Amino acid sequence: MLGAKNGKEIGNKLNTVAKNAEEIKIKKMAIYKLQKEQFVKTDKETLWDFISSPANLKEITPDKMGFIITSDFFSDKMYTGQIITYKVSPLLGIKLNWCTEITHVEEGKYFIDEQRFGPYTMWHHEHHMEEKEGGILMTDIIHYKIPFGILGDIAQRLFVAKQLEGIFDYRFEALEKKFNS
Repeated sequence: MLGAKNGKEIGNKLNTVAKNAEEIKIKKMAIYKLQKEQFVKTDKETLWDFISSPANLKEITPDKMGFIITSDFFSDKMYTGQIITYKVSPLLGIKLNWCTEITHVEEGKYFIDEQRFGPYTMWHHEHHMEEKEGGILMTDIIHYKIPFGILGDIAQRLFVAKQLEGIFDYRFEALEKKFNS
C-alpha cells in the first residue's frame, strides 16, 4: 500500500504530466491571425455610424460570398450582447449559417465580434478606430481557427488565408470608394 507521502508525490507527478500535455496541446493548436489597416478620410462619427451598423455589412462584403443577414431583428447600431445571424457561401457556393455576437463596444473607438457558430472553430474580430490628422486609421485584427485538424491547416495554406485576404481587400476598396474618392 502506498504511503501518504508516495501517493502525494505520484499525484503531483501526474498533475505535472497532465499540465505539460495540456501545454503541448495548446502549442500545437493552429490559431491564425490577419491584421489589416486602412486610413479613411472622414471624421470619427461618420465612419463609426457606417461601420457600427449591421445593415452596412453587405455593402462591404463581396457578392461571391452570398452574404445575407438572417436575423429577424437587429438594431441600426450594434450593441454589446447583440446576436447577428447570416448565411454565407465561403466555398463552392455552399450556404452556411454563421452566428456572431458583439461582445464589446466602446462607442467611436472599437467593437469586437465573435463567432458563436459557423464556418470557423473560432473567430474573434477586433475593429479599432484611431483619430489621426486628416481622418481615421481603422485596424482590424482577426484571430481564427479552422476546423478539421490537419485538413483545416492544409485548407488554410491552400485557400482560406487567400480568401480572407480577398474579402478584406474588397472591403478596403469599398471603403476607399465610399470615403476616399
